Amino acid sequence: MSDSLQDRIEQSIGLRPERISPLHGGDIGEVYRVDLPDRDSIVAKVASRGSGTLDIEAMMLRYLAENSDLPVPEVLHSEATLLLMTFIEGNSTLDDKAQAHAAELLAALHEVQADRFGFQQDTLIGSLSQPNPWTPSWLVFFRDHRLFYMAREAVREGSLPSSILARLERFCAQLDKWLYEPEYPSLLHGDMWTTNILASNGRITGFIDPAVYYGHPEIELAFSTLFGTFGKSFFRRYRELRLIPPGFMELRRDLYNLYPLLVHVRLFGGTYVGSVDRILRGIGF
Repeated sequence: MSDSLQDRIEQSIGLRPERISPLHGGDIGEVYRVDLPDRDSIVAKVASRGSGTLDIEAMMLRYLAENSDLPVPEVLHSEATLLLMTFIEGNSTLDDKAQAHAAELLAALHEVQADRFGFQQDTLIGSLSQPNPWTPSWLVFFRDHRLFYMAREAVREGSLPSSILARLERFCAQLDKWLYEPEYPSLLHGDMWTTNILASNGRITGFIDPAVYYGHPEIELAFSTLFGTFGKSFFRRYRELRLIPPGFMELRRDLYNLYPLLVHVRLFGGTYVGSVDRILRGIGF
């Protein structure tokens, strides 16, 4: 693997690596730090042939770089089974200063607008397909292309009981009772949890592994609370920059977190089914 990867990297960027060492992470490929002769380091992601989708990740990183000020790795080379990016210093320990900086960066990202919800093509969240057909209504998009799509795929794969899908469908028939249309579709990173954020000395140095589309900023904010990525410092600063209407923390964040929970049901199995069940029960379904 190492010799073969060295050859591929040399063919791609014209420099032969001096050392290749594994890094943590990577749902859709192995991840390596690559030290080059000029003392610079880059990151290589490698996927197996026949199932590689790293070209999609590269497209999303380029889109964020070209359409926002969000700090992301620069793509140096991309194909379905090999992605080479600049190496970003930092780790995923987010102190209060880093969380406040993240709030500023995401508030600016959420100001980037489109005229419809969705994206120019389907993308990925982790290793899973994420459909993004252009849709004029957020509630329709969230219902059909987030909740229904992910839940029905989970039922088809056997990781979600059909009885929970039926309850989800009954809930979605009254979606406008709890959720609302935003003023405009906002550009989202789409996979906002701790290991996808890098920081150093109280500043965010980079966001990685995006799952981009245009949607409601609240789904991004909700995801950031699911595993404790952001807390009071983040939300205090974000609210200074953008309005979060009342009721988000009390109810709407749980409803939006149905989507990443369904993603986790598919990726990691039935341990997350109980969380979906709890949220539905909490609103009477």
